[in-house]
Amino acid sequence: MVTLALACACSQSTPAPPASPTATDRTGKIGAATYEIVVPSVWNGTLFLYSHGYVAPGSPNGAQASPSADARTWLLGHNFAIAGSSYSSTGWALEDAFKDQMALLDFFAAHVAKPKRVVAWGASLGGIITAGLVQLHPERFVAAMPLCGVLAGGIATWNSELDAAYAFKTLLAPGSTLQLTHITSPDANGQVANRILSAAAATPPGRARLALVAALIDLPGWFDPRLAEPATTDYAAREAAQIEWESRVDFSFAFRYRAELERRAGGNPSWNAGVDYGRLLASSSNRDEVQALYRDTGLDLQKDLNTLNAGATIKPDAAAAAYLDRFISFDGRLGVPTLSMHTTGDGLVIAPNESAYKQVVSTAGNEEMLRQVFVHRAGHCTFTGAETIAALEVLLKRVYTGSWDDAGLQPEALNASAVAEGAAANKFFGVALDPSFVAYTPPPYPRPFAKGSAIPA
Repeated sequence: MVTLALACACSQSTPAPPASPTATDRTGKIGAATYEIVVPSVWNGTLFLYSHGYVAPGSPNGAQASPSADARTWLLGHNFAIAGSSYSSTGWALEDAFKDQMALLDFFAAHVAKPKRVVAWGASLGGIITAGLVQLHPERFVAAMPLCGVLAGGIATWNSELDAAYAFKTLLAPGSTLQLTHITSPDANGQVANRILSAAAATPPGRARLALVAALIDLPGWFDPRLAEPATTDYAAREAAQIEWESRVDFSFAFRYRAELERRAGGNPSWNAGVDYGRLLASSSNRDEVQALYRDTGLDLQKDLNTLNAGATIKPDAAAAAYLDRFISFDGRLGVPTLSMHTTGDGLVIAPNESAYKQVVSTAGNEEMLRQVFVHRAGHCTFTGAETIAALEVLLKRVYTGSWDDAGLQPEALNASAVAEGAAANKFFGVALDPSFVAYTPPPYPRPFAKGSAIPA
């Protein structure tokens, strides 16, 4: 997962930044984790603790104190300190991340100064880490901002990956060597998946079944943030975008990176025993697309759904499921103001993650602590620096005043605030983008799992 925050001690407006703040950088290691700390020459006492996103197993893993150069410059220019840990390991590193980020906070207090306030924020996997930090250690933070976060929690996320992998193998290559769980060779397993996908994408029946696989986990039919979203009835374009998500992003997690999770957890933490795939499709925003593609190719949709239901017998290894529940499922006991942000066309961490998190927070009676904003754009964490800053300004106003500025959270206000940051900050990877906050309610998460829910034996 890829990653992608305001500053004034007053409640109404942001002062101009100092002309050229001189920051003090500090880098090093705490145990096996590297860290980065930057404190401006004039510090207002607030520290932003950043949690970075997923790093593929074995890939280079450096410390990161902000999601972008724009956010970094803005924060330091407005007298905030920033810090972040690399975590001690790659992959599904939540257990290490919680320990390493708290160790970095303790180190900062001992070797720099004790902050007046700490804001937790992070993107992608760093979003679930951010939400986990404030659930586990609410007394250490004053606010949180998960960006494009995995807010359905670990069990729900990996159950959805299993649903996609299971439907893919069952409908397109039931006799193949493709492993769904207890993966022994992740690279070889991924190569098998790629061959099956390439063959399926070359035929209309194969593409229809790939669309069903996508629908079961609510993949968006929009992949390229430089392009407009395809019309809801442009099924061919939407299906092509879903295949892009499957081939270029999601299937690496389903068929390769699951192996790292299983090694960490001590077995398979996921299940589909008893799942009704017809019900999952019925609640999917892609249902009409699948029905149309099946009808056009002459495939029997109900027969395929019956096949999926008949073979849905995978059960979890108890200790592994308990591990993933610890790292982490959400209980909704939200004790600090939290503002989450998500793109509507995210096919790696789908926008319904926000629905799952809102549901557990509301059930716990803490809905007043949570606000959620959405950017109408394809891609995972494809926020501009200006959009991130616009949202953070509202979060910090909540910190300083004790009340949400709900007018300031309206799309028009956020877009105007982002425009005010200037053209250079309204880009993503060098591509100019218009601020695109939008009023949006994401669909329900396909298979939510709240802390305390039953795990099948």
